This record gives sequence, C-alpha cells and structure tokens, in this order.
Amino acid sequence: MTVLKVIEILASSEKSWEDAVKNAVKKASKTLKGIRSVYVQDQSAVVKENQVVEFRVNCKISFEVFD
Repeated sequence: MTVLKVIEILASSEKSWEDAVKNAVKKASKTLKGIRSVYVQDQSAVVKENQVVEFRVNCKISFEVFD
C-alpha cells in the first residue's frame, strides 16, 4: 500500500510562474524523497513601476511516505 503526504510550498521567480513551480519542486527535492506531483493552488505577481518583477506560486507537493 502506498501512502502519500501533501505539503504546501510558496516559491517565486523573476522569470515566470512555470519557473517558480520548478523552483518549488527543486527546493523541496533537497529534503523530500519520492515526490509524485505538484498542484498549483494559487498564482500572484509583484508589480513595481508598472512592471511585473516577480512571479509567485502557492503549490501543494505530494510525496511518498516510506517505511
């Protein structure tokens, strides 16, 4: 039987939302094994002087719980 756990991660990127998601998974993979999926729950952006300067994502990452 496989058991999964879900955690919430906030990540950002100066490039894009896609890059922010990749950053979330990359960072989480440093301490988690068996990552199965990432669900983007929310997206936002920081605007300065009428320009988007940072993309932010709120992700839920699921990973396998090992014995």
